[in-house]
Amino acid sequence: MTPGKLIIISAPSGCGKSTIIGEIIKNPDLRLEFSISATTREPRRGEVDGVNYYFLTTEQFEKAIKNDELVEYEEVYAGRYYGTLKSEIARIQAEGKNVILDIDVKGGVNVKEKYGDAALSIFIQPPSIETLRHRLLSRGTDSIEAINQRVGKAAFELTFAERFDRVVVNDILREAVDEVEKIIKDFVNA
Repeated sequence: MTPGKLIIISAPSGCGKSTIIGEIIKNPDLRLEFSISATTREPRRGEVDGVNYYFLTTEQFEKAIKNDELVEYEEVYAGRYYGTLKSEIARIQAEGKNVILDIDVKGGVNVKEKYGDAALSIFIQPPSIETLRHRLLSRGTDSIEAINQRVGKAAFELTFAERFDRVVVNDILREAVDEVEKIIKDFVNA
């Protein structure tokens, strides 16, 4: 069995990355499996270890860092880590499936640098910062202050787009999904 390939999908918050991944993962021809992240945060009600996340203690996570067992990680707050275990990628690839990594922009750049041509990196971006602001406002889930923070961070993250193999503008969702599917199909069949 041929080992699977690695696909990195990154985007600023609110650009539709999770929605796009949710759609493309349904395509059986792409043989995609979502990589489960590791975290030190406590499980929320209904979350299952090894299904939603690999829930590790801070000590376990820091030992994994020390032992170079992570492809990428981020300390979001003091002692609150999120990352991708090398063993998770190896597990999926050994099954002949292609790995989807849904990670932040900096993590996406770092993983691409580590894997080079063995990985495909796709950056999802909004048609404009104003469109992103409008989308976040229409959700009605964040305060104006939180939206302004997210938009500011997104503006910074957009500067990383050129470091990805491909950039897909999510203006019309169905078109963005179709474009991402085609890019992945070409990569996994190459």
